[in-house]
Amino acid sequence: MLNRLLISNYALIRDLNIEFDKQFSVITGETGAGKSIILGALSLILGSRADNLTLPDPSRKCTIEGTFDISKCELEDFFEENNLDYDTNCIIRREITPQGKSRAFINDTPVNLNQIKELTSQLIDVHSQHQTLLLRENSFQLSVVDAVANNQKLLKEYHDNFRNYQRLIRELEIVKEQNIRAKTELDYLVFIVDEFRKTSLVAGEQQELEEELDIQSHAEEIKTRLFNAIQLLTEDDANVLRRLKEILNLLNTASVHFADLKSLTERLDSCLVELKDIAEVITDTEERISYNPQRIEQLNERLNQIYKLEQKHHVKTVEELLVLASEFEMKISGIESLDQKIDELEKECKLRFIDLMALAEQLSNRRRGVTAGFERSILDTIAQLGIKDASFLLEWKKSGQPSREGIDEVRFLFAANKGSIPDDIYRIASGGELSRLMLAVKSLISSNNLLPTIVFDEIDTGISGDIAGKVGNILRVISRNMQVIAITHLPQIAALSDEHFKVLKVTDTSSTWSVINRLSKEQQIDELALMISGDQKSLGAREAAMELLNVK
Repeated sequence: MLNRLLISNYALIRDLNIEFDKQFSVITGETGAGKSIILGALSLILGSRADNLTLPDPSRKCTIEGTFDISKCELEDFFEENNLDYDTNCIIRREITPQGKSRAFINDTPVNLNQIKELTSQLIDVHSQHQTLLLRENSFQLSVVDAVANNQKLLKEYHDNFRNYQRLIRELEIVKEQNIRAKTELDYLVFIVDEFRKTSLVAGEQQELEEELDIQSHAEEIKTRLFNAIQLLTEDDANVLRRLKEILNLLNTASVHFADLKSLTERLDSCLVELKDIAEVITDTEERISYNPQRIEQLNERLNQIYKLEQKHHVKTVEELLVLASEFEMKISGIESLDQKIDELEKECKLRFIDLMALAEQLSNRRRGVTAGFERSILDTIAQLGIKDASFLLEWKKSGQPSREGIDEVRFLFAANKGSIPDDIYRIASGGELSRLMLAVKSLISSNNLLPTIVFDEIDTGISGDIAGKVGNILRVISRNMQVIAITHLPQIAALSDEHFKVLKVTDTSSTWSVINRLSKEQQIDELALMISGDQKSLGAREAAMELLNVK
């Protein structure tokens, strides 16, 4: 239940502290005194947006804070899932800075508006004229039936399954679209991969081919130079090897008398051995090299194949081509696996559909199972509210395809007068009739203890006299199961409350602001007399007020 509401620097309110500690509270006051402002402030901690909010004191922030007793609400899972500190006294706060920035908190931890909405939707219900219009909507009508049928757990299970089913359907559609696009690309990919395979690329071959081509292209030049090198090393009369041998002989002879030369002769001897080996390698190389026009043609042809592929795919090496070939093969494999994936998804969708329809049937049976009691309860309540000859029916239709709320469609059919054919509420119910029907619905929902608090904003619109007292009695009955806060203009309703608050305007020389007071018994008599006659000092009005209070 809502224990306390603090409002600071909001509209006509400077600072307000309202403590609710009874089952049935009413708020009264003259038109324009600020009752709707309090409701507007409350809506901020229920998750409403704070667009275009004007602060009366632009130098300080606006703060709205509500303290709720959640000890019986079983909300521990919500706090754990959202990483919030759990306390049976839950504090929800909104702050709006003079610059228009909004912040929200649950137990002093910053949260977003969706988290606040999710939490407060399980704590409080605000009934307003706008919500009365919801009664015309089929989705709202179905949610009311679900509330009466206690379908919350089953509906959550159904919603979870429906989301999973929808996710699978979307995934299947995406894969099918991918498959359609992939099939158009498959022929091209197969052609490309086949081209790669026919080319039989080998890592490193491009460099080897280019080097061989360079040798073949300059074979005669290379052969000539190698031949000349051999001549200089071994064949000419004054070749290098002969000269070195002569030098070696000279040093050997000299070393007989000068031992230090032996190290030089050893080194020179090593050079001679190395040069002989080099000469043999040059000779062998020269013999192996031969100009081969046919081989040059083969090399050019192979390299042209590689160059064309590289140019086609905008790469520079065979290694990059091999990577591309592998990627294309993987794409082909992925495309070929799409058919299998589609089959698997279709099978899973069918299984999920069966499970979903089973849950939908359970929901449908539970909904239809409360139909008679639902109709009877609504008729009994609206009869108390002066619509005695009304007809009220639930008309059901079942779909073969599940929607987010199941396979059911429901229409509330209503006729206010005897002999009239019931029709859609939105076609024939007047504003006053809609208001009474909504009150009957709220009364029915409250008997299921679904919410700890309900706020009625001017539920008395369009009623008076004896009916007003009956509305008050219904609100009092609702308050046995939940906390009820009602904003009203009717003394018959106000007199039945457990606590009475009055909103009034206070002015000084420069400004006007709203305050709220909890009324004592004597002050309540004054307020009721004022509501009855416009004169709280009127003896008749005071007697009528006391009589109303004695009825309770």
